[in-house]
Amino acid sequence: MWGFAPVVLLAGIGLLVVIYSVRLASYSLSVEFLTYDRVLGSLSRHLELVAVSSIGALVVSFPLGALLTRLGSGRAEGVIVKILSVAQTVPSIAILGLSMGVLGLGFKTAVVALWLHALLPILHNTISGIRSVDQKIIEAARGMGMRPNRVFLRIELPLSASIIMAGVRTAVVYNVGSAALATLVGAGGLGDLIVTGLSLNRMPVLITGSVLTALLAVFLDSLLGKVQFLLNPRGQPIVSQ
Repeated sequence: MWGFAPVVLLAGIGLLVVIYSVRLASYSLSVEFLTYDRVLGSLSRHLELVAVSSIGALVVSFPLGALLTRLGSGRAEGVIVKILSVAQTVPSIAILGLSMGVLGLGFKTAVVALWLHALLPILHNTISGIRSVDQKIIEAARGMGMRPNRVFLRIELPLSASIIMAGVRTAVVYNVGSAALATLVGAGGLGDLIVTGLSLNRMPVLITGSVLTALLAVFLDSLLGKVQFLLNPRGQPIVSQ
């Protein structure tokens, strides 16, 4: 309970800053760019970008990681991880540019770019989590007559869920920040407010977009941290990343 208190305090301070910026906009030339409808619309689109890309990455990376742990050779795993590692090092704005060349402007382009960057942390933690399960426990389950699929669902998955969730947390928080660049390909989000504030030198607009982006990252990280805590087996330390 006390671990959530700093998040609530930070959220309260951040919301006060946003409300102050919106109020300040009513006395400046920023009023046309900073209405409650526009702020809520940008926040909603930002959440949509993060949710679609992160869930899509989880749907691909989790089964792929589970499959790679079942292969006898680590060659396939090494190739896939290296490819995704290279993709991870490419700046988000470069991936957005490449995606735009294929898909054009809009929501799909931003989702594809965010999806690519979210694949590696989830895949890496899925592989690490499943392989971290004590082999003695798995052998004991097999000795009791449990089939491989049942061992995975009843033993390996519950014991590795916390580590996998740590990868999801990393991917989601990263995507919250990167989604601000989605405005460059016409996908909307809180980046609209940030870019508008920068280009027109409207500080209330810039502050609102920046603070809401930071608050969203902190809130989602804290929320997923609670889920990770619930999934963590008793007696095991919480993995932060």
